[in-house]
Amino acid sequence: MDQVDDLFIAGQVSSQDIIRTAYVDCRAENAVDTLVSDLGVADLSLVILFLSPNTDLETFLVEAKQQFAPAKVVGCTTAGEIGPDGYTEDKVIAIGLPSSHFAATTMLIEDLHDLQPQAMIADMIRNRNKLATQNPNWSSEFAMLLVDGLSTREDALTSELSVGLGPVPLFGGSAGDGASFGTTRIIQDGRLYENAAVLVQFRSDCPIKVFKTDHLTPTDRRMVVTGANPDKRLVHEINAEPAAREYARILGKDPEQLSTFTFAAHPVVVRIGEQTHVRAIQRVAENGDLVFFSAIDEGVVLNLAESENMISHLQRELSALEDPVAPDMILGCDCVLRRVEAAQRQFTTGISELLSRHKVVGFSTYGEQVNSMHVNQTLTGVAIYPPPED
Repeated sequence: MDQVDDLFIAGQVSSQDIIRTAYVDCRAENAVDTLVSDLGVADLSLVILFLSPNTDLETFLVEAKQQFAPAKVVGCTTAGEIGPDGYTEDKVIAIGLPSSHFAATTMLIEDLHDLQPQAMIADMIRNRNKLATQNPNWSSEFAMLLVDGLSTREDALTSELSVGLGPVPLFGGSAGDGASFGTTRIIQDGRLYENAAVLVQFRSDCPIKVFKTDHLTPTDRRMVVTGANPDKRLVHEINAEPAAREYARILGKDPEQLSTFTFAAHPVVVRIGEQTHVRAIQRVAENGDLVFFSAIDEGVVLNLAESENMISHLQRELSALEDPVAPDMILGCDCVLRRVEAAQRQFTTGISELLSRHKVVGFSTYGEQVNSMHVNQTLTGVAIYPPPED
């Protein structure tokens, strides 16, 4: 039985808005002033920013660092934002966590191609102990990871971080660059980083649930990766045939017509233990290779997956997070391919209404993280509930 169930049984869950959110057009004049006014920053311990890649990042962050101080500021660029009305674009989303309910430490990982596992683990343990010592009466712990979505290093990073997490649940998202796949940025305290990540460790008096959900069911249509470059997430051959051509053949489609819409509508999954995880395809390389969003290797068996209705599935999953009580807010990392599929199937309005109704705020990603796994085509996040009354 988890914290939320315990509080429900005790009948002590209060009803109040704990977490503050604000949003503004990414090109608006005085954008930071608007966010500061809407959030009220004097008592915030942390501000999380999800920024459209069309934001004038340098100018915005200089002002943000000054005006949000003394709160820490972290964030990333997006492949779309999730605001009060659901899916949106060309916005800056700001989430403010008050110090009366949240304490946080941040750890910048500056070079994803030169990870220092022992140092990272030592810092994580030190930060966790510091948060516990400073907030002994708060029992909720979780961690958030924001990582360069074009680094191809999310799998290695989450695997290393899991050692230092212990029982603390982690969720996260890979930074995006709209539909361009050019440059993604990580933000910490007014500075922009590439090939980097920031880990935020939290302690709170608010009960939480970290979750992952997708609407995909594996079929018996299988294919085997027979040629790959794991370091670059490239698949050269499927079933001993050129990868894109064979994938198209299995779908009954023209290989010249493969697109992001195709990959969103016809994902492939891999079985790991008792669970299945999407291995989402990003694009077709010029030579006919398939470029993946996550780890792939020779010998991997992939199954085509079928989609359940996105709207009915999301309604069921978000409603489950309200049992036994409704969250104050859900901080969500939603794969860009879900947004693409929603648009293709004309579900965008219905999905947005559900996200808004259930207080989901966040961004569209180039991949998601949950505990020790880097995953794709999921909605991953943390539901944060009102704390027990004194």
